[in-house]
Amino acid sequence: MPLTTYLVNVKTWSRIDRVPYHHGHLRRALLDTALEAITEQGPAAVSLRDVARRAGVSHAAPTHHFRDKAGLLTALAAEGWTLLADALSAAAARGEGFAELGVTYVLFATSHPGHFAVMRAPGLVRRDDPDLRAAQQRAGALLQAGAAQHDARAGAGGAPGDHATTSLAAWSLVHGLSALLVEGAVKPEPGTDVATLARSVTRRLGPG
Repeated sequence: MPLTTYLVNVKTWSRIDRVPYHHGHLRRALLDTALEAITEQGPAAVSLRDVARRAGVSHAAPTHHFRDKAGLLTALAAEGWTLLADALSAAAARGEGFAELGVTYVLFATSHPGHFAVMRAPGLVRRDDPDLRAAQQRAGALLQAGAAQHDARAGAGGAPGDHATTSLAAWSLVHGLSALLVEGAVKPEPGTDVATLARSVTRRLGPG
């Protein structure tokens, strides 16, 4: 085999070894790798260099997709809020009550700890990113709609501002529980699970 042909083949094999890049899936691979790193050490400690090393690509590769660390974390935050909004929308479509939306929130947080960590770190992301803001607004609208239905069933009625307060109170409750579970400060009792614990807590939301 001519030396030039051999060198070309070596370069080709080197590119093929990096399967995500070769097949055009580098962005997804970097996001997944970043989620693993965030779950291990938190979003503040993550670096593009470490993510690239874990993914087995060049140190410059992440910058082509995210420009910098803030861009990477913003993409993950937007994805997290979108996943949460999808879960809340599915629960609402099943006719679940407001308390069950809270359970959905807790289940999302505990099953997506990497996303949840970034969503809880607004100072590390670009808060004016249009995708992030759209996803946050969609999730917030679903919670407020659930709050309005909850108030109506409870006979509370009230102005939209009152529903926003109900939504904030519920969010504070389930967000706090989610954080405690993710951090390991609270665990379900033996023989039970996260959903059961969450339901026992969201019952404190009152009638409706």
